[in-house]
Order: sequence, then structure tokens, then C-alpha cells
Amino acid sequence: MAFTLSGDDVCQITHPSPIPNPYWVAFSSSAAKLIGVELSHNGLPIDPAWLEICAGNSLTTLTHQFTSPLATVYSGHQFGVWAGQLGDGRAILLGDIEGQELQLKGAGKTRYSRMGDGRAVLRSSIREFLCSEAMHSLGIPTTRALSVVGSEMPVRREIIETAAVCTRLAPSFLRIGHFEHFASLEDTSRLKELADLLIRDHYPECQNTAKPYLELFKQICVRNAELVAQWQAVGFCHGVLNSDNISAIGITMDYGPFGFMDQFQIDHICNHSDQGGRYSYHRQPQIMRWNMACLASAFLPLVELNHESNDAQTLLRDALEEFAVVYTKVWQSLFRKKLGLMTAQDGDIRLIERLLQAMHDSRVDFTYFFRQLSQVRQEQEAQTIALRDHFLDRELIDRWFTDYIHRLKSEMSSDEARQRAMNLVNPKFVLRNHLAQVAIDKAKQHDFSEIQTLFKILTSPYDEQIEYDAYAMPPPPDIERVEVSCSS
Repeated sequence: MAFTLSGDDVCQITHPSPIPNPYWVAFSSSAAKLIGVELSHNGLPIDPAWLEICAGNSLTTLTHQFTSPLATVYSGHQFGVWAGQLGDGRAILLGDIEGQELQLKGAGKTRYSRMGDGRAVLRSSIREFLCSEAMHSLGIPTTRALSVVGSEMPVRREIIETAAVCTRLAPSFLRIGHFEHFASLEDTSRLKELADLLIRDHYPECQNTAKPYLELFKQICVRNAELVAQWQAVGFCHGVLNSDNISAIGITMDYGPFGFMDQFQIDHICNHSDQGGRYSYHRQPQIMRWNMACLASAFLPLVELNHESNDAQTLLRDALEEFAVVYTKVWQSLFRKKLGLMTAQDGDIRLIERLLQAMHDSRVDFTYFFRQLSQVRQEQEAQTIALRDHFLDRELIDRWFTDYIHRLKSEMSSDEARQRAMNLVNPKFVLRNHLAQVAIDKAKQHDFSEIQTLFKILTSPYDEQIEYDAYAMPPPPDIERVEVSCSS
């Protein structure tokens, strides 16, 4: 399997705890293909043992046997404060299939559960399943969700809920927190093992460089800078960007109180528990860079293996500065594409910033606006553009539309070609919280039809799917705000 480190100080063999009378809630045939699961005509595994595997009730299918399920230790900074030792408190890694690690989330207590019960509940598992597969379909690197299995077993959160297990896949579940843990223990040998593992399996281009560990740090920074720029471009807020929730291979992971923005707010907070706004939308790039600084501190002993201490610190500091460069380049490119701009010209960034400020001031729906923007025609007058009615200050947005149309004309591109290009980068459908809540409420009554509908829509987010136009609309004002917290 991909996680090949051994030793009780790294991981502990941990068997899942069974749940009674499991049943399928959701299943991704797309994710199943990654690991070669053979499916029947209804899209579920032919081998019925997969239900027991995904429930945590068994370790054996007709073709696979998982002999050493484990939970790993890590540490990290939570809300900017060193939290010390953490670990897989409700995640159990079963093994590796076809280069994908198979992990159960919510399958019972582990050594690292602390005061937790190691369980997940139906609502949070459905949200993770739908968002993981939606993000993948948006083209954003992410863990995948294979399934959700439910049970009537009660689980106490703020209220009594029912248990569920989410099975997720990733090339690696290694986190920044794994490196922070062994750095805090001054265990350079374990740090080196982790770094060598990453280089071997996920960053082979670093292998034969003069400074492999420095290069590894640079590449982790690049991937996460690109990742957070992609989040910003679709209006996604992660909600809990603690260092232990950040992937070492640059994928979105640990879906909890996340949210796609409806009304655009630059300082939007999706996590009800984040009262200080540390993880608000506009701070995500800054916080991701902060997490890379935590990783730099953990990497210092590795880089010092080939350099003097002062030299290593300088090299890592200089490498960290590239995060902002990469992020800015990718962000600018993505937002130019969202506006249908094929070339880079002076004034583009100011044009983008003016738009975002106007959207913020008028609380304009982020996804709906950018999708509809492709309908603008170069021969239009600003006052005839329907989107202007979404803004409180008509004169201000009329000036913006006038400048935008002038900018489009400078490229001599056709409206039809631009519309096609814009609709490939501006999704029509995202997982809005109110839509997820409807699916959750129905699932509690054992009606999984809305999960299936959302799954179908969200796995083709750029397609018109006109029969589902209602799912692309902003939420009605009376259900506009669905709050989620860390317990989600």
C-alpha cells in the first residue's frame, strides 16, 4: 500500500467497529472505476461484500482482503494555535487498490479519537460524498468519495442522529500535520522517511535534483497555491484550513463545514464555529501560505541535511515567497477566463477587482452571475444587459459593463466562441447548501432520490441540463443561509 511507514509511533493497526443493518445511501460508479470494482446494472457492486466493507463490518471481498487497517498519527495548528498530537480520530485506512488508498470515515474509535466517538453522521457523510464528487467534476484536485453507508445506530451530536460511514479514495492521505508531528518530536529519521515516500510515489521529479527536499517543499507549495486559486475561482470555502487538514499532495481534503458561496461576500465565513473569520473566503490564500510556512519549519531539519542551518532557513524562506507568485499567476489566469478574456492586457486586474467589489456591495450570486455573463453581446448597450438588475448601484455597474464590452471588442473574438469558452470554466451548478439540505432531509426518511439527482447534476456541472434549471438558481431569501459548524 502507499502508506508504507511502519512502527507504533507512526500508525496503529485499527479494525473498524461494525454498524448494525447497513444500507447503501450513495455510491459513485465513477470512483468505483478507479479501483476496478465491478458494477451491476443498477450501479452498485456485483459483489455484495462491498456493502460490508464500506460499512466497516468486514475486511474481505471476493477479490480483496485488507489485513492491516490502520490509523495514523499527526499533529498540527488549529485556528492558528499549536494543538499538539492529533491523528486519525475517525478515519481508518484499509489499504491500497490500483494506486488509491481506501479509507473509511466514521467507522469507529481509533487510538487518536481522544474524547470523540469515531463516528460520522448521515448529514455530514452525504455532504462529503456530494462535494467530493462535485469538486472532481469541476476539475479541482480532491479526495474522491466511493460511497455512503447508513445505519439506524444512534450517534449523539447536538441532537441524536444516525450513523453513516463515508468511504473515500486518494492517491495519498498524507498531511502537512504528519510532517509537523515528527518535526515537533525532533525525529529527523521519520521526517526523512515521509519525504522519501512522497518523492518516490508522488513527486518523482524531485528525486535526482541537487536539493531534493527543498524541491519537494517547493512543489508542495506550488500544488497548494494552485489549489486555493481554483477554490477562489468557483467560490468554494473550505471552512477549516487547519494545518492538519492540508494535503501533502495538493488535493482538497477533509470536507466539514465547507460551502459554495451564494451571495458574493469577499469576507464570507462558511463555518459557524469560525467566529473570528480566520478561514473566510478572502483569507484562504493567506492561510494556505501560513500553512506552507508551518511546513517550512517542519522541513528545516531535512534541508539542513545538506546545508548549514542559516543557509537552509534562507532557502526555505525564499522558496516560500514563490507561493504568492504562483497563486497570483493562477488566480489572474482563472478570472480572465471567467470573464472570457483570451489575452492578458493592462487594466485586466483592475477590471476584475471592480467587478468583485460591485458584486460584494450588492451581494450578487457568484455562480449565477458568472454563468450568465457569457450571454453578454459586444453590440449591447450596458443598460440592456439583464444582469445589471442584480446590482443596487446601476450607474456603477453600467460603467463596468461598458468597460467590459470595450475590453471584449479589443480582442476581435466572436461572441459565440467566447460563450463556449466561458461555459467551460464557469459552472452552472455547484453544491449549494440549501440543495444539500433537501437531500439530507429526504435521506433521513430513507428517500435517496434527491442524492441521486444532485449527484447526476453535479457530475456534469458545466452542461446546460435545462431540465434542472431550478438547481442553478440562487436560493430563495427565506432559506438563503444554511449554517454549518465543525461538527458537520
